[in-house]
Amino acid sequence: MDYSSLGYKRPLYILPFDHRATFSEYMFGLKPGEALNEEQIELIKEFKMLIYKGFKQALEKLIPTDYGAILCDEEFGSEVLLDAKHNGFITILTIEKSGEQEFKFQYEDFAQHIERFRPTCTKVLIKYNPTDAENLKERQKKNLKIVSDYSHDNNYKFLLEVLVLPTEEELKKVNGDREEYDSKLRPGLTVEVIKDLQKAGIEPDVWKLEGFNKQEDYKKILEAARAGGRDNVSLVVLGRGAGEEKVDEWLRIGSRVPGVIGFAVGRTVFWEALEKFYKGQIGKAEVIQRVSDNFQNFYRIFTENKPTS
Repeated sequence: MDYSSLGYKRPLYILPFDHRATFSEYMFGLKPGEALNEEQIELIKEFKMLIYKGFKQALEKLIPTDYGAILCDEEFGSEVLLDAKHNGFITILTIEKSGEQEFKFQYEDFAQHIERFRPTCTKVLIKYNPTDAENLKERQKKNLKIVSDYSHDNNYKFLLEVLVLPTEEELKKVNGDREEYDSKLRPGLTVEVIKDLQKAGIEPDVWKLEGFNKQEDYKKILEAARAGGRDNVSLVVLGRGAGEEKVDEWLRIGSRVPGVIGFAVGRTVFWEALEKFYKGQIGKAEVIQRVSDNFQNFYRIFTENKPTS
């Protein structure tokens, strides 16, 4: 198969704020599946517009416009997506329903929604472990292939975010230590996931993955992602809502590896500021400033540690 058109080689610095269930549960304290009221819906839309304004400020001050990107959802961020497209920014549109354990389409007629916004990239988040039940994996792969094929057939880049969450058995192997799982087990499991999805014909241009603790781990992941002539496929490091220190470490290590083209750090950039805004402790201007400053900070960390070619 010819993979010459597959991949994304330019730097990509993503501010992801396609969160939906996260706001419902952790900002408003709702139970999974509990409906938002009108005030809460409008608040989430306002949160997203404030984040977007912080993003724009960061691009005005430091981050190259050609490399900065937003990842947003239609449900609460349609105004943001349309404005970003109008301004020529890189836009990434999320396709999946939020808060699910299994990938499901947010909209059954997903193609119409993609065509409304015409993003640079489509994006799906999946939770996938090689030891998952076969029928679950097959359902996920079937739907992922639909998005992958549609994206490539219609000139969109496809960004796939994979969370390789530990099973109870895997956690037992590391005495329940999540950091040890991240260090010792997750890299190898991630390689298995990549190979499994590729075998099913799922072809991301960019893999969005949790950070790793060693350069060797990033190299193994990229070797799998680029196997068989997929030479231009790349990786961005996601933040997982981790503390700033941990995200710094992941970015510093990853930035030194060819093929790691950027990052996608969301909650670590905006969550604290939005919580304080929601509680009335700070105003809109300060939220925008904090988002801008934090996003610029991660850009500096990544670019200042990246070797010059």
